[in-house]
Amino acid sequence: MKPVSTRVMNLSHFLTESARRHPDDIGLVWGKAHWSWAGLEARATAFAAALRDRYGAGKGDRILVQSANCNQMFEAAYACWKLGCVWVPANYRQTPEEVAWLARSSGAKGLLVGAGFAGHIAACADLVDFTVTIGGDGPDDYDALVTDHEGAQVTPVPVDRDDPAWFFYTSGTTGMPKAAVLTHGQMAFVITNHLCDLMPATGPWDASIVVAPLSHGAGIHQLAQVAHGVKTILPAGVRFDPEDIWRLVAKWRVTNIFTVPTIVKLLVEHESVHAYDHSSLRYVIYAGAPMYRADQVRALDVLGPVLVQYFGLGEVTGNITVLPPLHHSADDALMRLGTCGFARTGMQVQVQDKLGRECAADETGEVAVIGPAVFAGYHDNPQANASSFRDGWFLTGDLGHMDDEGFLYLTGRASDMYISGGSNIYPREIEEKILLHPNISETAVLGVPDPTWGEVGIAVCVARGQAPASDAVLDWLDTRLPRYKMPKKVVFWDEMPKSAYGKITKKMIRAELLARGEIADG
Repeated sequence: MKPVSTRVMNLSHFLTESARRHPDDIGLVWGKAHWSWAGLEARATAFAAALRDRYGAGKGDRILVQSANCNQMFEAAYACWKLGCVWVPANYRQTPEEVAWLARSSGAKGLLVGAGFAGHIAACADLVDFTVTIGGDGPDDYDALVTDHEGAQVTPVPVDRDDPAWFFYTSGTTGMPKAAVLTHGQMAFVITNHLCDLMPATGPWDASIVVAPLSHGAGIHQLAQVAHGVKTILPAGVRFDPEDIWRLVAKWRVTNIFTVPTIVKLLVEHESVHAYDHSSLRYVIYAGAPMYRADQVRALDVLGPVLVQYFGLGEVTGNITVLPPLHHSADDALMRLGTCGFARTGMQVQVQDKLGRECAADETGEVAVIGPAVFAGYHDNPQANASSFRDGWFLTGDLGHMDDEGFLYLTGRASDMYISGGSNIYPREIEEKILLHPNISETAVLGVPDPTWGEVGIAVCVARGQAPASDAVLDWLDTRLPRYKMPKKVVFWDEMPKSAYGKITKKMIRAELLARGEIADG
């Protein structure tokens, strides 16, 4: 039987409802400024009217966004959704050429851009119908448009479950980024699931701080805050400043943070963590990669039982597994070491072999997932869609195994695995061992070509203090790893290259190894 209706709530209604229930409460803080929920709703409605009346934007039109975190970016997403437009945020650290590529690939009608990104504006000028600046001047600046359309009425456009709401561009660790199509119905499930599995009992009495660009996972996280009337705190600076984060946590009694393991590590290891009161924190949510055990223990010792891990790609909007505070412990005997948790509510997770058969417990295979959080497919990319789905399952490209009780353990990306002397080598196991060394703070292991073994490992490390001799590290590691898993070489760098979201990516490290002449091309 076909459904009588596939219509769902327009995502903009999250903001409308919070403004209705908590009109005078603070909804957003940015630096010294703050806005009430009613004020945010009014500004979003005014900008929606400007997009509609001045530029003719409507349902299905894509709006590309190039901006650092700010109140205008926060508001504009809801303005787009009111009209049925598709929100297309870029990583604001991308080059003008890269953002122009996004404009072409998404078919963007308009560009919302920080006034300081002159090169990006020029690169996209011939690709979009209109450009709205943030922090500029003239009639096409965001705040001028909001003032001009103050009090205008906008009735949210009816949307169906599968109508696109967000083009979530993959980080592009291999090849060009792809636009995962996130829909109104899917996103409503995701937000409900976040509140259920990651932040139970979160409500208007809470506060959340943003320590990552709103263009990706942090933007999804903030949607969940808006849905339950939780105030969002945006740090004023563009650069990550641990002391400022801890100062704001204390000032606003912040209860939840969403970030990635490397940022948790930087926050916990910064001396200012002991100078400010962070006892209000209930959930420190990390995703993007499992946290190394040494970092996990340090975070638990400093922050207490507040860690929440989730595993999930942009294509599944973070909704694959969860490991709540109850399952975190600094005591190895009380924790399932290495797990990223169990399946999120309403989602089904399997580890599958190359033929799509479910693997036995503890057998390594590819992680696959089905459920309402899975995206609608890649925009205008039938080849990627064909290779990413099998019998309805989305194939994540991550390798792992599951225990008898359904806890998932990630081995690494399929693309990270290398074969040395005929044996499959999974870098994460080696990285975990290296990080037990007291003088090593960060590491990444990659497979590189070798004429004898096919591939061998190279370990790139960042020292904690004085760097030990590379041979000494290999001697120390020799007692902790089988010979066939031993990296052939260890190098030390002052810092590890990281993506705009604070992730250590193998693609960037390999490029840097090539640039430094540590490995040969090909």
